[in-house]
Amino acid sequence: MRKGLVGTLATALALTAAVAGCGGGAGTDDAGRGLVIEGTPPAKPYDGPLAVPVKETSDGGEDDPRRLRDASGAAGRAVECDGEMYGGGISDPWSKGDGGSTPEEGLKLYLDIEQPDVPRSGYRVEREEGDRVLYSFDVKGETKVAVVVAEDRPGWGPETSASCDPAELPASYTDSKEYEIWTDARGRRVPVTRMSSSAGPEHCDWQSAHFLHLGEGREKRMYVRDPRGVFPPEEFSTRYDGDAVLPPEARDTGYRQGERALFRTPDASRVYIRTPRGVELWPAPRQGFGCA
Repeated sequence: MRKGLVGTLATALALTAAVAGCGGGAGTDDAGRGLVIEGTPPAKPYDGPLAVPVKETSDGGEDDPRRLRDASGAAGRAVECDGEMYGGGISDPWSKGDGGSTPEEGLKLYLDIEQPDVPRSGYRVEREEGDRVLYSFDVKGETKVAVVVAEDRPGWGPETSASCDPAELPASYTDSKEYEIWTDARGRRVPVTRMSSSAGPEHCDWQSAHFLHLGEGREKRMYVRDPRGVFPPEEFSTRYDGDAVLPPEARDTGYRQGERALFRTPDASRVYIRTPRGVELWPAPRQGFGCA
């Protein structure tokens, strides 16, 4: 599979991948719905063609939203994201015996083989055109995941796909994932491409640690909660402190995740997390590190 929905999760949480070496598969949401439902059409259904030329991104352009849209064909034009498009692309061919006998089986093939970071139920047929069908996963009347399945290969299977940031998906889905979504001062969910947190992976024996990821591009930083001293102190410019005091210059960012509140100072080597139990200092590592 070319870098698509699941691939961009690794990019959005690149520092998690660098430290934890872990990725997430497609989970199941708890809505109790079937794979394909009747649903209600969005206010502005996609009315463009389903056969759209694709420009593949094979040179590292998968992180460019514009190029990602070009690589995801009609699916990239059908999604209605509040922010930048998060993932998508063209699917690889499949063997003759793998293709589905119906469009819905083609959608299931996409979820089973590519394991994207998107819900596994609640899709709606948005448009049919010849040997192609557009499936959409809608949130409040807007398409957040789009998958075009086609029969122009052996049987039905995925042709292109696209998705918005996981923060635009229902909490019933994202609450089951390994990443934690934060909210801003207005209570809006923050895109995981800008901010997220996660527990350390068990296979590395880092489950007692916690990672916070902030920023985008060159401004991306990671901060680590390490109450049990899993990591060598020389990896950090300062040490984790579970009984810290907020300095006078600390600023409340308005970001919240559960009972956690994020405070920052001009010193980018650390952040402060306030909880009902007190204040913690989370340091930034000097450089990325990983486990075997």
